Amino acid sequence: MSVVHQLSPGWLLDHLSFINKINYQVHQHHEPCCSKCEPTSAHLDSLQMDSMSSFGSSATLTASHSTVKLENDDGRNCEMFIQKYVFRSELFDVTIPYITSAIHKECQQSKEKEDLMNGVKKEVSISTLGKKRKRCVVFNQGELDAMEYHIKIRELILDGSSQLIQEGFKSGFLHPLSEKWNKCSQPITLPLDTCNLSELCEMAKHLPSLNEMELLTLQLMKDDVSVTVQDLFSRVVENNSSFTKMITLMGQKYLLPPKSSFLLSDISCMHPLLNCGKTYDVIVIDPPWQNKSVKRSKRYSYLSPLQIKQIPIPKLAAPDCLVITWVTNRQKHLRFVKEELYPSWSVELVAEWHWVKITNSGEFVFPLDSLHKKPYEGLVLGRVREKTALPLRNADVKVLPIPEHKLIVSVPCTLHSHKPPLAEVLKDYVKPEGQYLELFARNLQPGWTSWGNEVLKFQHMDYFIVLESGS
Repeated sequence: MSVVHQLSPGWLLDHLSFINKINYQVHQHHEPCCSKCEPTSAHLDSLQMDSMSSFGSSATLTASHSTVKLENDDGRNCEMFIQKYVFRSELFDVTIPYITSAIHKECQQSKEKEDLMNGVKKEVSISTLGKKRKRCVVFNQGELDAMEYHIKIRELILDGSSQLIQEGFKSGFLHPLSEKWNKCSQPITLPLDTCNLSELCEMAKHLPSLNEMELLTLQLMKDDVSVTVQDLFSRVVENNSSFTKMITLMGQKYLLPPKSSFLLSDISCMHPLLNCGKTYDVIVIDPPWQNKSVKRSKRYSYLSPLQIKQIPIPKLAAPDCLVITWVTNRQKHLRFVKEELYPSWSVELVAEWHWVKITNSGEFVFPLDSLHKKPYEGLVLGRVREKTALPLRNADVKVLPIPEHKLIVSVPCTLHSHKPPLAEVLKDYVKPEGQYLELFARNLQPGWTSWGNEVLKFQHMDYFIVLESGS
């Protein structure tokens, strides 16, 4: 489970534990072996338990922790090579805050904030060529709005986080900084972007389209052949087995968790998802919000508010669907979601939660009162309210009302925009056996359908290490 502690303010989560409890086991046939045991695809490595019939009616199955032995009709033995993968733990090794401010600097920031809230323009002395000149630091309206918002939620963030962090210390999940002070930080080597997924999505638009009747799903089953680029971009790909599958795309390998599905495309090519005819009880959205740093770095492409409003949530949402949107700390985005986006989708605002990012030693990753970076992000929760009454799924099943405010406290992944899992914290507010969808996803989860132009990004093999293997 990803929930380490649950208290009235919210939850303390273990994101790494959630990932590693996924059954990331890849099954491959061990060579040399009989021809009947050879994998059916050079680009798809896995084996489902229900595919044993392909070895003949007399096939038998025995298993150890890392080896599966198969006996053929002719009595010859085949062995299946099993590799188990875990996510690289160093990607969650956040021992000290990203920015450590001296006490006097924090005091200065607090004083600046107080002055600005009172409409005072702070004069800063700048030394230039041995001379001093004065200039006025003037914050724009957006920055002033952010300060006002921070003051409103500050105590909720501080008090709730403190309670959860204290529980983390008591249980040993979090550790005082002194216990890790001697640990050497090793540089983290990340995968080279040799397979730019977003660029592949753009390239796929120029490929010949499949027949509209075929634009449904591609199930990764026993008779699969090579997964072509055209297949991958034009269909929802499903791994319905109990094992992880491995696919190769443009020379890069990706792990697909059990019971997961995805569509790799950009916002202009969502029709395969719509053509499946499924609706979802939970839709989590992490839009690529526009901001100055994104414009400067060109780290990823962003969407305008108009483009975000065009996401076909009404067609994807089941009655009473819970819609959750991740929002940056810009008040402009928060107001847009509450006042424009949700009303345009017939979504009723019900709550506003916050994700608080801490270190392994229980400190905020940024100073709580920093004027630039905050250690929290927002989640806006709403329910789809149809104008025409529709029968709800399992209407006799009751779910708890969503609390107006909750905190999700966790150590963040060092990979940009790798959000914490929400399935366990939402389970009390969603009907059993609900259908889950994540939009603008960068990773896959069991039981979820994921969509985005970088949906496989964090499933890249280089983010994992082999835990055990054998033959």
